[in-house]
Amino acid sequence: MSVPAAALPDTSSLKSGYKTAKAQLLERFRTATNVDTLMRALARTTDDTLRQAWHACGLPASLALVAVGGFGRGELAPYSDVDILVLLPEDEPLDHVEARIERFIGLAWDLGLEIGSSVRTVAQCLEEAAGDITVRTSLLEARRITGSAALFGDFAGRYREALDPRAFFQAKVLEMRQRHAKFQDTPYALEPNVKESPGGLRDLQLILWITEAAGFGSSWRELDQRGLITGREARELRRNESFLKTLRARLHVLAGRRQDILVFDLQTALAESFGHEDSATRRASELLMRRYYWAAKAVTQLATILILNIEAQLFPNTSGITRVLSERFVEKQGMLEIARDDVFEREPHAILEAFLLYEQTPGVKGLSARTLRALYNARDVMDQHWRRDPGNRRLFLEILQQPAGITHALRLMNQTSVLGRYLLNFRRIVGQMQHDLYHVYTVDQHILMVLRNLRRFAVPEHAHEYPFCSQLISNFERPWVLSVAALFHDIAKGRGGDHSTLGMADARRFCREHGISGEDAALVVWLVEHHLTMSQVAQKQDTSDPEVVKRFAGLVGSERGLTALYLLTVADIRGTSPKVWNNWKGKLLEDLYRATLAVLGGARPDTHSELKTRKEEALALLRLETVPEDAHRALWDELDVGYFLRHDAADIAWQTRVLYRHVHTDAPVVHARPSPIGEALQVLVYVKDRPDLFAAMCGYFDRNALSVLDARVSTTRHGYAIDNFLVAQTEGGVHYRDIANLVEQELAARLASPDQALPEPARGRLSRLSRTFPVTPRIDLRADERGQYYILSLSANDRPGLLYSIARVLAGHQVGVHAARINTLGERVEDVFLLDGSGLSDNRLQIQVETELLRAVAV
Repeated sequence: MSVPAAALPDTSSLKSGYKTAKAQLLERFRTATNVDTLMRALARTTDDTLRQAWHACGLPASLALVAVGGFGRGELAPYSDVDILVLLPEDEPLDHVEARIERFIGLAWDLGLEIGSSVRTVAQCLEEAAGDITVRTSLLEARRITGSAALFGDFAGRYREALDPRAFFQAKVLEMRQRHAKFQDTPYALEPNVKESPGGLRDLQLILWITEAAGFGSSWRELDQRGLITGREARELRRNESFLKTLRARLHVLAGRRQDILVFDLQTALAESFGHEDSATRRASELLMRRYYWAAKAVTQLATILILNIEAQLFPNTSGITRVLSERFVEKQGMLEIARDDVFEREPHAILEAFLLYEQTPGVKGLSARTLRALYNARDVMDQHWRRDPGNRRLFLEILQQPAGITHALRLMNQTSVLGRYLLNFRRIVGQMQHDLYHVYTVDQHILMVLRNLRRFAVPEHAHEYPFCSQLISNFERPWVLSVAALFHDIAKGRGGDHSTLGMADARRFCREHGISGEDAALVVWLVEHHLTMSQVAQKQDTSDPEVVKRFAGLVGSERGLTALYLLTVADIRGTSPKVWNNWKGKLLEDLYRATLAVLGGARPDTHSELKTRKEEALALLRLETVPEDAHRALWDELDVGYFLRHDAADIAWQTRVLYRHVHTDAPVVHARPSPIGEALQVLVYVKDRPDLFAAMCGYFDRNALSVLDARVSTTRHGYAIDNFLVAQTEGGVHYRDIANLVEQELAARLASPDQALPEPARGRLSRLSRTFPVTPRIDLRADERGQYYILSLSANDRPGLLYSIARVLAGHQVGVHAARINTLGERVEDVFLLDGSGLSDNRLQIQVETELLRAVAV
């Protein structure tokens, strides 16, 4: 049966009415409306609109219109999907009403509703729910909007009868674990999803779904009345739920669409909507994100307690005592449980003892709900007296000194807020963002990641990941000293001032209070002060210069200090971001370690002996390649000492084998091979030198999406450039052996046309992170200590075409590049160039070069 068009009301007025009503609700929310009031009002307005559309389309009274999912709860975020179910009686042929249902759904879309719809009979609903946990969950909160109450009642009764609370619990917990895994099991992402990330709204909804399915209640008040949570926990859950809902609703309003991810672009505006302002040490967005992380952390903690409690009620026969561990603790099915609810109030030492037992007891995989709840409610016990207690200090140090389990113990201590209550300065950096375009974790999570990396060095199963580090740590006395240093190396972030200096003072105080003295205390304090030094020397200084190595050796002082700094440096870099570490950086650090160790062992940095050794080793390798005995001489006679010191014996041998027949060639020689030290392409270029050569090569790499990791530039005595580049594809998955021939041919052809003008650099687009948190470009150009070269240090946001833009400025002033260290740190670059000094002694030229470089790297 069709409905005549004339019988339909004016849908334009219906559409404008819904639009006006929604706009008024959102406007009130911007000023004063509570988020729950807004979400219920939006749901009611949507109900009314759908009801009018339903009747306008003439749907029979035998059908029912049902709200499901979040809409079924009677709540609606500003731009959320509106999930509905058109429920059909079993005996109603679909073809009689199909056209009208399509008309209704189309009208709903026309009205501006983001409809998610399904059309099913009760039997079909039950069949779908049995095979799909998502459908089963969506139907759990079904609510009738209009239509047959009897049909909806039949559906609700049969659905409840078919629902198995235990199976539902298991499926939802498994689904939660899979969802958490997609977010790396952490709420501390730079751009978390307010709804789906661990600690987000979905975790709170999941608990209420499980308890509703089990008949335990569908609100925090009901769970409190049933004894599943305490009154304090119920208040905390309501408070954090309200904050997360408000955050999500404001995200929607700011974006003007459904937006559940806290993207960089909106974080500042969102923070300002909460009343946060920039301070001298922190951005407004950082204050908001810290508040979010604390909320997500609390939700994670309370959700864990609740899920374990619910599991114990649903599966009562699996929660018996496995073994007694002490008067205060027992093990229950692999979980550490307190013997009495008030054990932490009566015996505060037991708080840290719990984590020590967790480390020491094989088979214990976590803390029980009872233990977690007791810790949550024992916060007032963890006061200044508790922190200063000698017994607690001994226990905490013992936790750090355990041979295994330290990573899991400290993470659990952080999740339960025990770590921050014991170390108040650690509490200050929980949830603190680092908008340096380098770290992708909050400060507390970065510190725990560094501790994890140090621990992995000592685990035989991970020796293949860090073979050199594993070798070093196996012979390192008292490796727990490294853990103490890691715990404090960034603890002073965000206070203003040099965090290394401030952290050093914290570390010194900790050592004094915990009985760490002598060389161990001195090493901890020194490591915190200098934890950035080794990476800066390796990546920014010319480590082929014996004087650089000699100065660094003087700083570290001993083999133990060198080894400790190397291990902490590797763990630190690897703990910043998955993108920052690469094998090239690993080689730079390892080369510096070995060179420094030789100096500490008594070897004198002697340029002549090092030169002799390099040449002998390279010649030995050339003999293996069947290169004629004296074939190298024509090339080597044209090379200066600097060339041999900047390249290792393997690279010298490779380059000599390629070039010994072409010493006086007129044609460019380009040879490429997969890098021996990781996923990159090593490119050798040999051509008559000219001022724009470096820029021409950088331009080629840029146009072909090849990022320069390192450049070693030399000029022969007879005027040829012999340049060595390490480049990597900006997009992963490339096979460098496959592109080596193409690079050789194309780059050689480009260099064969010396009169070809340098094209204008294509100004690559900045990442969203860089656009939101731009780095103030920094240029420093000064003569080196010997006055032979000029050192250009540069810091800026990274973007495609940046290196070519820099090289083009230098070429425009005929400034030659002698060497380059390209250091990419996430979304930021910190490059160092060694420039030919002729001409730069003119102050006016120097100022002009610096000005143009600032313009070239500006965002």
